[in-house]
Amino acid sequence: MSEKKEQLLVVDDDPALCSLLSRYLTENGYHVTAVQDGVEMKQVLATQEVDLVILDLMLPGEDGLTLAKQLRSESHLPLIMISARGDDVDRIVGLEIGADDYLAKPFNPRELLARIRAVMRRRSTSDEQTAGKPAAQIIAFGPYRLDLQRHQLFYHDEVVALTTGEFSLLRIFAEHPNQVLERDALLSQLKGYERNPYDRSIDVRITRLRRKLETDPSLPSFIRTVWGEGYMFCPDS
Repeated sequence: MSEKKEQLLVVDDDPALCSLLSRYLTENGYHVTAVQDGVEMKQVLATQEVDLVILDLMLPGEDGLTLAKQLRSESHLPLIMISARGDDVDRIVGLEIGADDYLAKPFNPRELLARIRAVMRRRSTSDEQTAGKPAAQIIAFGPYRLDLQRHQLFYHDEVVALTTGEFSLLRIFAEHPNQVLERDALLSQLKGYERNPYDRSIDVRITRLRRKLETDPSLPSFIRTVWGEGYMFCPDS
């Protein structure tokens, strides 16, 4: 029996780019559906199983940021945002919303392929780490429980919504309590491809996590900054 191919959904209003990405990603082992606006995107998501979404920021009708917010509120589906607007503000906004990665146009399709593989590898690695383990794979800290098998964070009995990237980052912290973790080390574990030395995605994700975990995100107790070195997770705070 042949191995099931992962299904990618490309959402971009440029027909030439859709055709290029569809052909290239298909040649590299994926099933690809390409659509040009949010209406078609929602139709595909309602009728097909999708493993990862590649979403353009600038679309007719509902823009990519609005669609990303809706998608993230409904699921933890891996999401890569692409845009001709490659400045830091747009990139940070995309990551703040919950995108797993952000790629500025124009880009080499090989770069997008590397990003897709890195995002999917994080999901696969997380699944493998929990496969075959007892159900009680839970790390407790403060009023929270991180369920490694179910990929969920609970505040008492209430589920706290986390993106794939946020869950992966929190898991790394939770499995290395009271240790200083350097930014480069976190980037290497999370991204899995050659990184830009000015990449600030870790800081953005930590800011998002603090907003969800901390009573006062400006005075964090669980995820602390160790100036000049990195970050430390303090579960007993």
